Amino acid sequence: MNSLEATIRNSKTKGDINSLRQKGDVPAIIYGGTEENEKISLSKKQIKILIDQENFLSNMITLNVEGKQISVLPRDISFDPITDDPIHIDFLRIVKGGRIILEIPVKFINNEDSPGLKKGGVLNIVRRKVELKCPTENIPTELVVDLQGLEIGTSIKISSIKLPENVKPTIQGRDFVIATVAAPTVFKEPEKPATEEGAEGAEGATEGAEATGTETTDKPAEGDKEEKGKADKTKEEKAPAEKK
Repeated sequence: MNSLEATIRNSKTKGDINSLRQKGDVPAIIYGGTEENEKISLSKKQIKILIDQENFLSNMITLNVEGKQISVLPRDISFDPITDDPIHIDFLRIVKGGRIILEIPVKFINNEDSPGLKKGGVLNIVRRKVELKCPTENIPTELVVDLQGLEIGTSIKISSIKLPENVKPTIQGRDFVIATVAAPTVFKEPEKPATEEGAEGAEGATEGAEATGTETTDKPAEGDKEEKGKADKTKEEKAPAEKK
């Protein structure tokens, strides 16, 4: 369990809170249980180290508040839209005997020992986190899925994951899927467009005509012959009239 030093803050105005942030502290609040809410501040440098770690929102933290140790769970973080620095944190006080709903991340191990993945299969992850109802004194940090021995076509369901005592998924009544070992995806190369083949055929025909010496444009068509004959005849008919 991670531990952080915290200080009770007496900030009452927006200016007081901004002053805290300028000094490198992050305002926060502790709520829950029968005790009153407590306003505290923490070192931004220390809290950023924890935020950068995996699963910050599902890991319990011990706050040392001026000599008093308080077990808490981070529930909400506000970030500056420009700098992306944390500017406020809500901590839930952990009360013994209570229960809490959390999204717990799923971790997959022994990928190299899965025959299905060795054959080119793909691990298709359906749920990266599972929502669980947990007793406050028994909160898992992650759910572990062992892929050892799994073949292509295997479905990994919630029933195959060993949950801590008294920890139950919020989805009840069905054995939902966490992940599957799917068959490899085969990529099929697209066929060439017919227009390209037609163009290539036309070019081949032209090249063939040039190679055999065949005339393709100089020879007049049959219709052109008829039109030429009519034109010659018209000239012959008109010629006597022009002499007159």
